[in-house]
Amino acid sequence: MHNLLSGKRVLITQSSEFMGPALCEVFAQQGAQVLADDTDLSAPKAAAQVVAQAGAFDVLVANLAFKAPTTVVTDVTDDEWRTVFAALVDPLPRLVRAAVPAMVARRSGKILVMGSASALRGMKRASTYSAARGAQLAYVQSVGVELAAHQVQINAIAQNFVDNPTYFPPEVQSDARFQARLAREVPLGRLVAAREDALFAAYLCSDAADCFVGEVFPVCGGWVAR
Repeated sequence: MHNLLSGKRVLITQSSEFMGPALCEVFAQQGAQVLADDTDLSAPKAAAQVVAQAGAFDVLVANLAFKAPTTVVTDVTDDEWRTVFAALVDPLPRLVRAAVPAMVARRSGKILVMGSASALRGMKRASTYSAARGAQLAYVQSVGVELAAHQVQINAIAQNFVDNPTYFPPEVQSDARFQARLAREVPLGRLVAAREDALFAAYLCSDAADCFVGEVFPVCGGWVAR
């Protein structure tokens, strides 16, 4: 794949976290003009401000990250629930409300949500995080079919066991217990490389992917399939 995003302006949120660094690098290599933004989007007006400041763009990558709590389900507090949803769920409709009108007007545009496969397979001590990531995916599926008639596509990558600094930093990857878990749970036997994931994201944001509507694509080395 080469120059998949030539001539496109791409807004990437939380650009220093989760998949942000890899996305910015690979998208630029694929010809995009990358608008990297690192604003905390949990404030109610933040998303609209980020979209307004970016100016015109062709693609929005909603890269939303939050360090997952590991709370036993009976100990999850209202505050934890609200905090996680404020970081991962609430910004998404705000970003869409701000970005979509211009896309609908020109009948062209793409939104890609960098989500999590934790919403597709049960994980212990992850009820809050998984619920929030699940809400993201349900939103994408619904909005995808609504926007399709306007030639605007929204899709999501549901990932896990992908190399990134937020969820799999070097100290986690070097831990012997994590390496054993990787061999036990992931058919691929390794983390998906950040570049592999980012290249797939670039494809989904390109004109070659106009046919995908409200789709959720697992990228997890086969973890969901087990």
